[in-house]
Amino acid sequence: MTIQLSDRTALAAAPRPRRKARLTSWQLNIISWLAPVGFLLIWEAAARAGMIAPQILPAPSAVAATGWKLIANGSLFQHLGASLARAAAGFVIGGSIGFGLGVLVGFSRLAEALLDRSIQMIRAIPFLAMLPLVIVWFGVDESGKIFMVSLAVMFPIYINTVLGIRQVDPKLLELARVTGLSWQATIRRIILPGAMPSVLTGVRYALAVAWLALVIAETIATTRGIGFLAMDAREFLQTNVIVLTILIYAAIGVGADSLARALERRLLRWHPNYAKEA
Repeated sequence: MTIQLSDRTALAAAPRPRRKARLTSWQLNIISWLAPVGFLLIWEAAARAGMIAPQILPAPSAVAATGWKLIANGSLFQHLGASLARAAAGFVIGGSIGFGLGVLVGFSRLAEALLDRSIQMIRAIPFLAMLPLVIVWFGVDESGKIFMVSLAVMFPIYINTVLGIRQVDPKLLELARVTGLSWQATIRRIILPGAMPSVLTGVRYALAVAWLALVIAETIATTRGIGFLAMDAREFLQTNVIVLTILIYAAIGVGADSLARALERRLLRWHPNYAKEA
């Protein structure tokens, strides 16, 4: 059946379906903040209406006023700086060890047989169970707190590094072999880039776990740190300070995750999924 000229003209003149407009990254970023901001507004309204007792959960405005007082006298920056320094040192040490062990075990079945079972056994030990032994080993110095953070950070980076190396597409390895690519070049150009998405996922998870370990580590005798600030506030029933420390941890977590996402976009620009985000 042939289409007449008039039919072709009608088809050409018919309106074409419009493509759905895609949201920009800025719009998506604004949308992502709607739920937290809405929660704070509801929390503030409920506190002002007397639905929540100040001793149980003070209003966000009261928490903000407490934070401003601590900023004004300089104590908040001292505690925050001490916690950030511990977290950064522990993350660098634990992340380096975890990545190194992950690369070794990922490439060598012999290294896996020698190391992996012991690492998994240590990983299964809760942080609180390690705390008395850490005090015996390191006392109450900074080294014990950094050790706790390093230990927590090491495992997610180790596991995701091994997983990333083992999940590299075998077809790419076969292509490297056929084209005569050296083993060093294969590692540099195929295996490590292919494992990078999994490694960076481990980094994101490790950033969250680092703060969990730090909270526990800062219960050891200390006079500085966000954890100490919360424990000291608990002794004097200062709920507003306790809530402030929780919000600080949440803000640091969001900032660390945003930093990890930016690192992903930079290092994985070649990956189609991350190229779409950029």
